[in-house]
Amino acid sequence: MTQKASKSSRVPTAKPRSVGGVLGGIIGAVAMSAIAGILVTAAVTPVVALSGAAATSAVSIFENLPSNLTPGALAQPSTIWAKDGDKNVKITEFYDQDRVPVKWDEISPFVKDALVAIEDPRFYTHGGVDALAASRAVLQNVAGGDGMSGASTVTMQYVRNVLVQESTAIPDPEEQEKAYAEAMDQTMDRKLKEMKLAIGVEKKFTKDEIMTGYLNIALFGRTVYGIESAAHYYFGTTAKDLTLAQSASLIAIVNRPTAYQLDIEENLEANKTRRNLILDKMVQQGKITAEQHDEAKESPVEPKITPRVQGCVVAEENYGLGHFCDYVQNQMKKDPEFGPDAETREFNMRRGGYNIYTTVDLDLQRAAVSSVRENVPQVMEGIDVGGATVSQEVGTGRVLAMAQNRPFSTDPALAPQGYTAINYSTDQSDGGSSGFQVGSTFKAVTLAEWIRTGHSVRDVVNVNGRTVPLQSFRASCMDGGVYGYGNWEFNNDNMGVRGNQSVLTAIGQSLNGGLVSMQQQMDLCDTFAMAEKLGMHRASPAQNEEFPNYEGYDLTMNPSNTFGGTDEMSPLTMATAFSAFAGKGQVCTPVAIDSITGPDGEPVPFKKSSCSEAMSPEVAAGVAYALEYTITNGIARHALSAFGTPHLAKTGTTDEYKDNWTVGASSKVATATWVGNVGPNPQCLGQPGCERVDTRNFGGYQGLTAADSRIWPSVMYVADEKFGGEGFGDPASTALKQTTVTVPDVAGKSFDEAASMLANAKFAYRDGGEVDSSEPKGMIARTDPSAGTESGLGTEITLYRSLGNSGKIPGGLGDKLARDAESSLRSAGFTSVTLTCSGDGSVDAGKHKVKSVSPAAGEEARLNAKITLTVDCK
Repeated sequence: MTQKASKSSRVPTAKPRSVGGVLGGIIGAVAMSAIAGILVTAAVTPVVALSGAAATSAVSIFENLPSNLTPGALAQPSTIWAKDGDKNVKITEFYDQDRVPVKWDEISPFVKDALVAIEDPRFYTHGGVDALAASRAVLQNVAGGDGMSGASTVTMQYVRNVLVQESTAIPDPEEQEKAYAEAMDQTMDRKLKEMKLAIGVEKKFTKDEIMTGYLNIALFGRTVYGIESAAHYYFGTTAKDLTLAQSASLIAIVNRPTAYQLDIEENLEANKTRRNLILDKMVQQGKITAEQHDEAKESPVEPKITPRVQGCVVAEENYGLGHFCDYVQNQMKKDPEFGPDAETREFNMRRGGYNIYTTVDLDLQRAAVSSVRENVPQVMEGIDVGGATVSQEVGTGRVLAMAQNRPFSTDPALAPQGYTAINYSTDQSDGGSSGFQVGSTFKAVTLAEWIRTGHSVRDVVNVNGRTVPLQSFRASCMDGGVYGYGNWEFNNDNMGVRGNQSVLTAIGQSLNGGLVSMQQQMDLCDTFAMAEKLGMHRASPAQNEEFPNYEGYDLTMNPSNTFGGTDEMSPLTMATAFSAFAGKGQVCTPVAIDSITGPDGEPVPFKKSSCSEAMSPEVAAGVAYALEYTITNGIARHALSAFGTPHLAKTGTTDEYKDNWTVGASSKVATATWVGNVGPNPQCLGQPGCERVDTRNFGGYQGLTAADSRIWPSVMYVADEKFGGEGFGDPASTALKQTTVTVPDVAGKSFDEAASMLANAKFAYRDGGEVDSSEPKGMIARTDPSAGTESGLGTEITLYRSLGNSGKIPGGLGDKLARDAESSLRSAGFTSVTLTCSGDGSVDAGKHKVKSVSPAAGEEARLNAKITLTVDCK
């Protein structure tokens, strides 16, 4: 017998034997013959009294040989499953050895009889070692034959296959090679060990159990192991339904797979010859009738090769789940439950026979695949086009759908056609890309910190683009407690809304200036701590050139990122973050697996989702309130539900429209959709600005900038229909009320002093220019709204500076003599005073009294203005 394991090509070839070698073979054969006899006796009579020097000498050879063999778990394919309605559907499988173990009664009797007939006719009568076969092998060995090959019983072959399987179960390649070489060693010592272990197996297991074990472990060529997989691969049937001729053909293969396997056309004739030999032996031993024998021999060898296709390509072809399948495998390769390192974990996965029940929902997946691929082509000239959408269950982290424009394939030859193994939905460590800039979707994080710190979405802020001092941004975690020094200029993309607006408007219209005003009232470090609590991180490690202290997966902490994130993140990260806004502040790490069972049906431990509170339910509800507003009154109207299910959403667009996002959720499902330019335009590499491709120039009407606004609602339509959803809860009272503050009296103050007083009172301010005023020139004349007025927190107050050219009309002029009143006015600086009589007659300034003054007492008037004194001339 030759070896039947997958590494049969490594079996040492026979070498020419010298005279000394022949003599040694004779001596060894004599010893082997004696030992075989003793072993047979031991197999039949476990406790035997041996006498004589020869017996004692023979037995001593075996004292240190192992006698127990415990067959380990066979390598089996692992299978990935998904939910399709109420049933589990097989997505794909992956394996190193294509094996499906079967029970005794699931194997055709023809297979069992064929195996015994050709390999071990006395299988049911010996105790693991066939003394007659061993003796015959001794003579063959003396004559220069192939060692003790003819002495191998089915039990001994089973032992050898178990040892080979044990070697292939060692992850370390060097250790595996060493164990394999030992199992395949063509020496007398190895054969003796095999015999003793065979006797131990016979004592421990029944004949049927041994044969079943053999038929499940044996190699049938390539990576096909076991009779069930062999029946499927070579004939497209099951082990139970194999015909006599098919059974004989398959048993022929185990003798020498490379010579007899049926998927090589040149082997068919050789297989038929050995098959017929097996049939001859079966009829000779009375296992089949002459009629069965003749009919089987006359039948041609007609294989029906049915490969068991494995891998994520299968998941891609059937469900567009290639990248999700790859994500599942990457998650397991990162899970210490499956081994100490990624290589060992993958090795164990491909052999463990796991049933992996995933979180994906096929209804939602179909909608995602269809929508992405209808709206974003696989390839476009002039742009490295990409699109991805991922959905996650709120409150659990379960990934429900994952789709992208480019189908999954690891074949580089398919890359020009738009196939890729890169998963645009996940982090680089999970087989993903380096991520995509998230743009204005980060505004939701700044909003969350705004509400957490007690502010209201109804507070008024300056939404204009402008220049602000960097030191106006507090940053307690940085040197000096501020972000930096100097001035920073920024602009709004949306120029249609300006001035002082509510935070709701700033969020709904995505106004950068409003977010800057908000951040100036908070701590920059706290805003980015909020992002961290939400699970936000770079999709790949990177170091920021401007701030080298911030590296790895950490976000870049600067003011501009609070309204337009430039850090590259994955869609799955964004879906996770927005799940917290929809899920009462709970953020749950993404998980792609619901459960795993082993080949025995028992649960297998694995890393599950972990949930934590990123913010209180009231704060989350406040964010949700504002993000609902972006749908009903803002620029995310495409996210409105067709079923009336409450939605929250935020859009985001980066420079030159390279990245376009819609991220949002119902109370049940969060979805993040990204469309844009994956990387540098391959047609302009090396040119300045090559990485920035304006996606508005591609894809017809509105280009790719509108694709996300079509994909997101298509996916959420199915999510709403299937999962429903309710409101997001009640925000904290502080989040919705407009806080009012009394406008301080700053009249007569310098502009800087007045501005400081207003800022301390949480008002914005602007310079309204110069006005007539009795205040000293350059000092604040008045404000609008005026001092003492109750005005909303953050309202912009206009400061008017005095021209210094006015005065107040003095009081107490009534009932004074006209000349005294005129003197008082001139003393106050007024240069033009007119006296007029209230009736007929003429004014006598020293006799008549003032009846009225215009302008009235207390009013301001220019010093050169005409002041009229009306005198009672009676």
